[in-house]
Amino acid sequence: MPGQRYDVVIIGGGIVGLAIAMELLMRPPSLHVVVLEKEHEIAQHQTGHNSGVIHSGIYYAPGSLKAKACVAGKAKPIRFCDEHGVPYKVCGKVIVATREEEIPRLEQLYQRGLANGVPGLELIGPERLSEIEPYAVGNRALYSPTAGIVDYGRVARAYAHCILSRGGEVLANLHWLALDDLFSILLFPFYSITIVVLDLWQRTLGICQRTAWRIQS
Repeated sequence: MPGQRYDVVIIGGGIVGLAIAMELLMRPPSLHVVVLEKEHEIAQHQTGHNSGVIHSGIYYAPGSLKAKACVAGKAKPIRFCDEHGVPYKVCGKVIVATREEEIPRLEQLYQRGLANGVPGLELIGPERLSEIEPYAVGNRALYSPTAGIVDYGRVARAYAHCILSRGGEVLANLHWLALDDLFSILLFPFYSITIVVLDLWQRTLGICQRTAWRIQS
């Protein structure tokens, strides 16, 4: 739709871009938000090609933002899945030391998980490991009962449904061509997501003119 204007344009229809759009549409002021995806449908890259783990927060450095966000936020995707009918399973996971020299690292992860407030962590031996996962063999293991699995592609599609229901748009098979005002770009390189703020800064800071974007189908 050449010439169409939006308050916020999000480039990339993965789970991060969709989550940002959904969150913006939940907050005042009311914004006209669109997510652009170059592929034929959303969640075609990392979102749809990962292990699907709902992490419990073991690996991150204690006190770091990642650790706090992972532990505090783990319940949110589960609640979202319950509310929107997305299947998941809190099956737990085991991190296995198959060699003696790996045990100190396993113990470090255990201490890190405790420091992060991860509930239910256990350092277990071979017999307990066999009970939990008969196909795993190791000298020791770290058991995290609160970890889970989910199809993040289905989560992303549920996010897209929420965006549409709140008046946003999700457009596939579209490629970004140009932007008239470079000051309107906020880049998240670590997620390969670009958020283009067209009108938001003008409303809040008064420093940016509204710009138009052009797309190619």
